[in-house]
Amino acid sequence: MRTIQMTIDDDLVAAVDRVVKKLKTTRSAFARKALRDAVKQANVSMPEKKHKKGSRRYPIGKTKSFALDL
Repeated sequence: MRTIQMTIDDDLVAAVDRVVKKLKTTRSAFARKALRDAVKQANVSMPEKKHKKGSRRYPIGKTKSFALDL
């Protein structure tokens, strides 16, 4: 593991301190989990945003359908 230094607002530090106290954890553990969750969300969101952008660029017309004839 690496040690990093971050600059964050005082009010955010206070909010994190309240949460970690309730969760009985540390700032570092809380930050690791929050960052992991944010990375997962970003990895899910990026393809969704790309799909939405493509759908706006190339919308499916009223006559087109994705229904399959089986």
